[in-house]
Amino acid sequence: MRVLITGHRGYIGSVMSCVLRNARFEVVGLDCDFFRGCDFGRIDESIPSFDCDLREIEYGDLLSFDAVIHLAGLSDDAQGDLDPLLTDQINVEATLRLAQLCKRAGVTRFLFASSCSVYGVGSCELFNEDSVTRPLSNYAASKLACERELARMADRQFSPVFLRNATVYGISPRLRTDLVVNDFVGSTITTGRIKMKSAGQATRPLIHVEDVARTYATVLLADTKTIHSQTFNVARCGENYRIIDVADEVSELTPFGTREAAMEVFDHRSYAVDDTKLRHAFPSLHMRWTLCQGIRQLANAMTSAGMTAGEWRSDRYRRILRLQRLMESGAVDEQLRQRTLTYA
Repeated sequence: MRVLITGHRGYIGSVMSCVLRNARFEVVGLDCDFFRGCDFGRIDESIPSFDCDLREIEYGDLLSFDAVIHLAGLSDDAQGDLDPLLTDQINVEATLRLAQLCKRAGVTRFLFASSCSVYGVGSCELFNEDSVTRPLSNYAASKLACERELARMADRQFSPVFLRNATVYGISPRLRTDLVVNDFVGSTITTGRIKMKSAGQATRPLIHVEDVARTYATVLLADTKTIHSQTFNVARCGENYRIIDVADEVSELTPFGTREAAMEVFDHRSYAVDDTKLRHAFPSLHMRWTLCQGIRQLANAMTSAGMTAGEWRSDRYRRILRLQRLMESGAVDEQLRQRTLTYA
């Protein structure tokens, strides 16, 4: 199967590309590479790719593909709040344009990387795929808008799938330290403490980046009846955690590790999810990582790499800081279109 991965050089994409290649898929990437040089390890540069903006892909570029995995876009709440109109342009308009081109080109399977953040806020119950959605950010709203419009495009020749990723953690060649688990581990390794941004009472579902990649590989091979216009929570049973409990797990990494909560700040984004539908649809899919294992992996890798506090805080590993730097330097314009290939 010939598969195009948009955002293949990103945090998830750089792992997914390798997982799919090892599973004998023919992988091609598409990435404008905003985060060139922001590496933690080595990116596989042997993967053929379209080195261009998602908004520039054309019908003829898609004619040879059996499936598309769409990861590219502004990928978290902070980036989504950079400019709400830009978020709509990149995350919604460009996604729907890509899907329409795929449908015209005969691409039969379209895996859309959505997010469990569409659930927004809830009580103690687990959210399943039929639960009410309450997106609280531009980013989450953009994901839900795409799901709804892509569902309208589904027919016998075009099968979109909506994969709502839990909050991802773990080592990647394009590491991010602006994700909660990665952030806490980096903070503990480099400073000996965790300074939380809230009281930590919000709940998040957590999943390792490798398990995300393996899930997408499984969905690519599934029978069309199983996945056609379906939504799945990409999560692991039992891996819903309060933020403060994640901090406690991580702070035990060092003998004198401490954590400090911002008790006056309440995070309204709080949701725990149910993975029953995913498990029943794909009984052979088994998540390999637990939070404790992922914390150890991150700690060992960061320690071995000699990560410093400056690196942990820098735009090398924090996406919103990198985008802001590119804009300030003039490497990209206000629409995040590249002006030059020289990165500051």
